[in-house]
Amino acid sequence: MDWHRWAGYAVLGLLAFRLIWGFAGSATARFASFVRGPAATLAYLRTLPRRAPSAVPGHNPLGAWSVLVILAVLIVQTVTGLFAVDVDGIESGPLSDRVSFDLGRQFAHWHHLTFWALEALVALHVAAVAFYLIYKRSNLVGPMVSGHGQFAQDPGLSFAPLWRAVLAAAVAVGIAWWAAKGFRV
Repeated sequence: MDWHRWAGYAVLGLLAFRLIWGFAGSATARFASFVRGPAATLAYLRTLPRRAPSAVPGHNPLGAWSVLVILAVLIVQTVTGLFAVDVDGIESGPLSDRVSFDLGRQFAHWHHLTFWALEALVALHVAAVAFYLIYKRSNLVGPMVSGHGQFAQDPGLSFAPLWRAVLAAAVAVGIAWWAAKGFRV
């Protein structure tokens, strides 16, 4: 359970960083720059049968919705873990003392269910990346790791300053640490 707990705190820190970075990060990481409405998403879906790779840096409209769904499930997974209580009440999340035993057990049940939903989403995400690599001939992983992609024209994007990333990481670590302490100092 110690590894499970530490992994949960790490996920919480990563989630906090991603949410902060979604508002304060580089242009392609900001939610406002890549989340599109249903019309844009449907229009993009019609282009999927074409083998041509995307000429847009960052997430496509369908990938943006995938990001939001995975983030939402990860948030539910993490929050339910903070309140979860196991069947004998020995192992529990750092916030479990704030809910009744029965509600803590319900949180544990939701924690378990969202794990399976998360696994399905990860499998679907990996399948989509493989589809883009094999069918669309577009390597999504390389530019995600390096921050640089191949485009016909320079998209004119710039990275957010390093200090902003360091500050976001420090805040995210602080949130995870504080949650591990049960939001007590």
